[in-house]
Amino acid sequence: METNSPFARTMGFGSERDSEGRLVLTMAFETNKMGRPGFLHGGAIAGMLEAVAFATLAEALDADDNARIKPINVTVNYLRGGRDALTRARATIERLGRRVANVEAIAWQDDPDNPIAIAQMNLMLQRD
Repeated sequence: METNSPFARTMGFGSERDSEGRLVLTMAFETNKMGRPGFLHGGAIAGMLEAVAFATLAEALDADDNARIKPINVTVNYLRGGRDALTRARATIERLGRRVANVEAIAWQDDPDNPIAIAQMNLMLQRD
C-alpha cells in the first residue's frame, strides 16, 4: 500500500498483514474524522474501504502490468457506527478479469466478523 500518498497521510492510514498475509489498513480515530459526536464520518470509512480495495488489487496485478484502476461503481453498506477506536479494513478480490475487477472490502473495529461497513466495487482496468 502506498501509505505515503497525500490521501493516506491525511487520513493517517497505517498498514499491517493479517495471519493469512493479506493487507490490512488501519486508521486511528481522530476528531478530524468525526461525523456525529463520538463516531467516524461515513466518508472516512468509505475512503478507507476504497483505498484498501485499490491497494489489494494493485498487489494482485503484475508489477510489469501498468494497469490503471478506475472505479465503475462503489456501493457502501454502513452496518453500525464506527466508534472512537482503531478501525481496520481489508479487501478480497472476487473476480479479476482482463478489463474489470470485482472487489469486496470490509471495515471493522473489534472483530472482522462484526464489520462496521462493507463495500462492493466494480473497477475498470485500463492496461497498456
